[in-house]
Amino acid sequence: MKLKFSSIVIFLSVCFVVLAATIQPGRPELSRTENLLPPALSAPTAPNSAGLGIPLGCAIQPERNPVKPPVSPARPVQVPLSRFRQINPATPIAAGPRPVNRPAYTPREEVALADLTNFGDRYIKDLNGRLADHAPIIVLHETVGSARSAINYFQTPHPRDEDQVSYHTLIGLDGTVYYLVPPDKRAFGAGNSVFIGANGAESVQTNPDFPASVNNFAYHISLETPADGDNNNSSHSGYTNAQYQSLAWLVAKTGVPNDRITFHKTVDRSGSRQDPRSFNAQAFLALLDTYPRTNEIVIGCSIALSTP
Repeated sequence: MKLKFSSIVIFLSVCFVVLAATIQPGRPELSRTENLLPPALSAPTAPNSAGLGIPLGCAIQPERNPVKPPVSPARPVQVPLSRFRQINPATPIAAGPRPVNRPAYTPREEVALADLTNFGDRYIKDLNGRLADHAPIIVLHETVGSARSAINYFQTPHPRDEDQVSYHTLIGLDGTVYYLVPPDKRAFGAGNSVFIGANGAESVQTNPDFPASVNNFAYHISLETPADGDNNNSSHSGYTNAQYQSLAWLVAKTGVPNDRITFHKTVDRSGSRQDPRSFNAQAFLALLDTYPRTNEIVIGCSIALSTP
């Protein structure tokens, strides 16, 4: 009797295993390389990966007679937000006033990478081999046109040096922050320019055909001009509250002190620039003081480009 009962138990166990295998859901077992995160939480691509085409780091020194590569048609390059600013909370730095209450404001952010012809590497040394270790500055501009027209121009290949121009970041009338050039790269925002501060006159020559400029150590931010400013008048109706909020939010993440924030018209040596017109510096600085200064946006670089 015991033997018969044991046989029945073994038979039922085998049937249960077969049945369980038959009704197992169709999802296969996860491999070691399968992403367990939902798309919105996927780990960002490493900024220095070859797929991005924009390696981190500075070049050592500009060449006097560089060989220009042929300009190919514009191709989309996917770059994550983390290539422009650290998306994880950053530790506040000591410089700058300590805000009493941290604002809850966060702007909409969009990556709109400029074409590779419209920006270049920063350099550790200038054209003559002198160390170019200037502290970063922020240069404020305006578009004198719509944000979309400016972005379209920056995303168009320009083989001629004199046509190449860009900002690092652009802030639309609605406060949207558009990231155009990674902060460790050199945007072409202010040719023939100089910053005069506590250290005297500062500029770096990186091209034998053009005068020295602040581009090698500048972070260029432009504000979209209101419709009534699409002209050469000396003033217009001014920028929106959303733009000032986004600008303060953005600048605070660079950690750049107030005495190294300047205007395009101030650094320009040609005398032809007047942007940003109708800028309310007092309102901007008051907003800036409400944000903690962090290093989420690292301007410049301390490492040389890795060689293949």
